[in-house]
Amino acid sequence: MASTADDTNGRHRRRPRNGPTSEATARADEGSGSGASTGPVAETRWLNGDELAAWLANSAIMISLPAALDARMQREAQLTFFEYMVLSVLSEQPDRTMQMSALAARTAASLSRLSHVVGRLEKRELLARQRIPGSGRRTTATLTEAGYEVVAAAAPGHVAAVREYLIDDLGPQELAALRRIGAAVDAAIKRGQSDASSAASSPGDGAVDGRSPAIHPASQPSADTLIVTPRGPAGQEPGQP
Repeated sequence: MASTADDTNGRHRRRPRNGPTSEATARADEGSGSGASTGPVAETRWLNGDELAAWLANSAIMISLPAALDARMQREAQLTFFEYMVLSVLSEQPDRTMQMSALAARTAASLSRLSHVVGRLEKRELLARQRIPGSGRRTTATLTEAGYEVVAAAAPGHVAAVREYLIDDLGPQELAALRRIGAAVDAAIKRGQSDASSAASSPGDGAVDGRSPAIHPASQPSADTLIVTPRGPAGQEPGQP
């Protein structure tokens, strides 16, 4: 299916979906109505057949897998996948406590979304918030004993779902390739975010106007954060001897 572009007179020109825009068309887009060109336009690097097939196949991981994990988590543990992530990250802390801004970074969430979810979990008495004395709006979230019991009970089912939907259908070489791919994608995303995230910082959980602070790429969650399993009382993962 071709896309259309408006020229300065309101007419429509058809443009190829997956092919380079011609130099003449590019110049017409830039200088239409003025008779001038602003210079050469970088040619779009359209995906070839193999690249497009790989991208479309990867959509199952980006879209279908999180949705499947969320549906199963809600069905088996009465938690959303994001709620489970929040409880799991807290369960990994020595005192089961984190500042809200750090928890937002670890779960790749905005402070507004995290605050909404934390409020819901607080009503269920699965965690508790406490204001940090001093300037700014700094707040901590602490996992309660009830919250730890809930996330510990949910962890085996979550790991079973990850195995069923992803891990167990892949061989050793495929798992190694998946790990390399994930690391490469993660590194590329963090490189792209580095300039924007270092441009601004906040001393607390958010500015006075309620905006979320920028998250530095180094604080972005790694893959093990998203599939974290809570530690047992002795520091062991569930199922370990």
